[in-house]
Amino acid sequence: MKLLKPLGGEVSLHVDAPVAEVWDLVSDVTRIGEFSPETFEAKWTRGSTGPEVGAYFAGHVKRNGVGPTYWSPCRVTVCEPERVFEFSVGTDKMTVNNWGYRLEPDADGSGTTITEYFRLEPSLPTRLYWLLLGRLRGRTNEKGMRTTLERMKAVLES
Repeated sequence: MKLLKPLGGEVSLHVDAPVAEVWDLVSDVTRIGEFSPETFEAKWTRGSTGPEVGAYFAGHVKRNGVGPTYWSPCRVTVCEPERVFEFSVGTDKMTVNNWGYRLEPDADGSGTTITEYFRLEPSLPTRLYWLLLGRLRGRTNEKGMRTTLERMKAVLES
């Protein structure tokens, strides 16, 4: 029985770039520092070298762009080239949230709509957090996703 819908949000933006180029950018976690207002660097970890389901990486985060600063362990959970790239944030035993990109190519192949999204795990502590701070954090995440996508668009269209 499903009690509540997953907690999260998403932002979409169209770019004048073919889906293959967009895929190469969103699935290269080592470039996220160029675009994200919170995650200023990332690196593949545990022997992982690129995007595939089960690959691990760590993101170096400056929460809300001001701190605290910490490393977040991540694991790729969905990797469908030129369609979906998603990863979980948390430990091997507990996922806190999930982030991802969905790509939709234009019919003629000249452009792509990128949707960045996040989804919190529906645990009781997460639900309580979302109840208390969700509206504020949701707005922060949506603003950050919009900034990330606009920065990606600038690179892809240059």
